[in-house]
Amino acid sequence: MRGYTQTKDDYLKRLARIEGQVRGLQRMVEEDKYCIDVLTQVAAVNKALQSVAVGLLDQHLRHCVRDAVGGDDPVHADAMVTEATRAIERLVKACS
Repeated sequence: MRGYTQTKDDYLKRLARIEGQVRGLQRMVEEDKYCIDVLTQVAAVNKALQSVAVGLLDQHLRHCVRDAVGGDDPVHADAMVTEATRAIERLVKACS
């Protein structure tokens, strides 16, 4: 079971909302809307995706990493921490 399984429906609703925002962006460009208005919506989509990513990372740390660290296999635990660290690095790079 994945760490986000309990909240999967919430994530799917949020992602569907983001998908709608992206379709709205496409419409704005098709309709030649003002650049700043389009950029504002791009920023909103980015923020929404970052929120999903942080939520998934939080659940990964609380579920997968915590279980690995509490287990009997220190090599697996170390691998899970390394994996989480790399995910954090990717998020930080994407946000900067």
